[in-house]
Amino acid sequence: MSSGNSRYGEFNQRIDYVFKVVLIGDSAVGKSQLLARFARNEFSVDSKATIGVEFQTRTLNIDDKTIKAQIWDTAGQERYRAVTSAYYRGAVGAMLVYDITKRQTFDHVARWLDELRGHADRNIVIMLIGNKSDLGSLRAVPIEDAKEFAQRENLFFMETSALEATNVEGAFVTVLTEIYRITSKKSLVANDQSDSTGNSSLLKGTQIVVPGQEPPSESKSMCCG
Repeated sequence: MSSGNSRYGEFNQRIDYVFKVVLIGDSAVGKSQLLARFARNEFSVDSKATIGVEFQTRTLNIDDKTIKAQIWDTAGQERYRAVTSAYYRGAVGAMLVYDITKRQTFDHVARWLDELRGHADRNIVIMLIGNKSDLGSLRAVPIEDAKEFAQRENLFFMETSALEATNVEGAFVTVLTEIYRITSKKSLVANDQSDSTGNSSLLKGTQIVVPGQEPPSESKSMCCG
């Protein structure tokens, strides 16, 4: 297991929140490259397959609060699936990644989603990511299929390119901003103690606007266009 520091620096910095976000999806869809691009703004052409689990961190500001994102990456191969319960424990966000040039990786998304929902908190924020958008000429997954799935499952959605850094920042910031919104609302509810219905509805009905991005639709689906 390894960890990395934010390229913006996080020494001697007061951290208001630490949010754990997990990357899931089949092997070789680019999970580690998305993580490297977001955490260190790096991309390696000859990236090796992830063995077991690792994580990177990056600190950023949301609504004048300092958020430390702890992004966990795991191998997509079946033989590492035994890490499941520990991997998901404490996660408040998830990036569910497929490769737009490999239909099978999209067909497996439903299975990954079932596994995620079976182990994670019910209010976890999930972003469906179609990675490798720079390989559009090799596209095997129509964007309409992914939009429809995201809408049906109430997920955020974007297509990204870790290679070209397209929408990577936007995808992570969208998820982290939504997590922050839910967490801060939970704090208000806990302090006020006026909400007897619990927090099950906290994910519904509020749009967020990320700089440079259009706000999500009511279905919470977003894409790069």
